[in-house]
Amino acid sequence: MKEAIRQKALSEGFDVCGFGPAHIPERNKKRYQAFIDAGEHGSMRWLEARLEERQSPEALWDSVRSVMVVGQNYAPADDPKQDWESRLLDHSLAHISAYARGKDYHDVLKKRLKRVGRWLCQEYADLNADVKVFVDTAPIPEKALAQMAGVGWQGKHTNLVSQDYGSYLFLGVMYLSIALPADPAAPHPDQCGSCTACIDICPTGAIETAYTLNASKCIAYWNVEHKGTDPIPDSILNVIGNRVFGCDDCLAVCPWNKFAHQTTEPAFEAKPATSQARIDDLLKMNDQSFRDHFAQTAVKRVGSATLQRNVQAIASKLSPTRASER
Repeated sequence: MKEAIRQKALSEGFDVCGFGPAHIPERNKKRYQAFIDAGEHGSMRWLEARLEERQSPEALWDSVRSVMVVGQNYAPADDPKQDWESRLLDHSLAHISAYARGKDYHDVLKKRLKRVGRWLCQEYADLNADVKVFVDTAPIPEKALAQMAGVGWQGKHTNLVSQDYGSYLFLGVMYLSIALPADPAAPHPDQCGSCTACIDICPTGAIETAYTLNASKCIAYWNVEHKGTDPIPDSILNVIGNRVFGCDDCLAVCPWNKFAHQTTEPAFEAKPATSQARIDDLLKMNDQSFRDHFAQTAVKRVGSATLQRNVQAIASKLSPTRASER
């Protein structure tokens, strides 16, 4: 039964599928609680809410008996480290994180995962099978669950790392009312070893110690997740360069990316609107042109006003006269 479900998930286009228990280790719970207690989540107040559900699948849905985690490769065509380095050197470009250069992964994965869920409930109706599906929009510990399902492990930068896909896996999670055994490879062992590449490369020192992230110091927090009206502080602007949406530094340097290979999913191929975006063009955008330019990409989620405010600040640091002339 488990293999039939896995094959259905793979047939829908997912690259990897693993099964694990409906719980996470105590160490993950403690790390998350410490993250919240220290205020390292900044203005992301939603991370404080429903804490129990973020630490226990059963707190969200008391019928869950096992968990399925799927992953989909989004690795860019060019060598991630070389592409990242060359883009950061060209300050006329607006550097957009690799995950946001194609179609919005929320839309792509959610539709596919729902199809798997509908099939599962119909196929195993005699077992009263029921499911809940999530793609990065619910209070669930998806990265810890992915490790428990053998899909990869949480690296020292706190992101998931895969032996087969490096740093480039989108995750989807399905809670199942059916008790299925965990995969033999689960939980996935940590394979970071003594490597500290992600810690060493972080421009702001946001990875203060291995396996912890102070989000309030992270570039991606300030140019994507921060929802307040506070401007990007100078401590971040001084090192942000041309990163207008996200930051790939800790992902790009991971040695496990040597096993990554270009995504075969057309939806995740970089769009010219994101891969060739330029600082000067973004400075000229109004709300409608922003919507047209970034339609169907994850960039649209930040909103026109926030992107404009951030790009203005970034452009002022890169070239003070450029921003003031707009």
